[in-house]
Amino acid sequence: MARGDTGPDFIEALARGLDVIKAFQPGRPVMSLAEVATATGLARPTARRILLTLRELGYARSERGGFALTPRVLELGVSYVRSTGLWEIARPHLEQLVAQTHESSSIAQLDGSDIVYVARVAVPKIVALSVQIGTRFPALQTSLGKVLLAALPPEQAERVLTEPSRSGIEPRWRPSPRECESALREVRAKGWALTDEQLALGIRSVAAPLRDGLGNVIAAVNVNAHAAETSLEKLTEEHLPLLLKTASAISADWALYEAVPQVTPS
Repeated sequence: MARGDTGPDFIEALARGLDVIKAFQPGRPVMSLAEVATATGLARPTARRILLTLRELGYARSERGGFALTPRVLELGVSYVRSTGLWEIARPHLEQLVAQTHESSSIAQLDGSDIVYVARVAVPKIVALSVQIGTRFPALQTSLGKVLLAALPPEQAERVLTEPSRSGIEPRWRPSPRECESALREVRAKGWALTDEQLALGIRSVAAPLRDGLGNVIAAVNVNAHAAETSLEKLTEEHLPLLLKTASAISADWALYEAVPQVTPS
């Protein structure tokens, strides 16, 4: 990409890497090597080396013959969330849900065998684990992760779960492959997921999928509670119906957002 005057300390390789990350815009989440090279103005060998480096570091992945970013880009800032528009769409719905339940609510996406938090509205609580945007947890032991894993074909979910977690968290629940399969089958049947102190003592939550206009699961949203304050009955009988309604509303708004042509002023 064309640049203005740069100083003697300017690192061109770093700038090119950021150019490649920024090339992934709304409407083109997966790009071929040729498309990345064209969008950035880089030679194809240069673009290829950058993409392979980003993949090696976990910021990109190979997908459908091209490349896509991973939620790990959130570690560089909040640009990933803003580029999708998901936070702007979800925020009023999450705020309303939190006002109704008096519990925290979050949205997460899958990154390998972990979930990564991409949006959150919190209420003050004494919790075992601190959660903020960019926090990652092992997916299988969270309600958000169960929903996201259940959305994958069973064989793909099995492969994903063989990847080591990068969360640094040692979960309480360590299921066998058969228990894993059974848990995800149950989530697919019900359409929502529950976890009760499987990640850490005192943490229980319910989660539901967020879908795009084609019905694909793009993220998951939850209601998180402390076990000492909120019973399983209250979580599933009172909070879950509100959560499902919220997930449906966010999905509908996201479908409308996708349907609007994204025009960039010249």
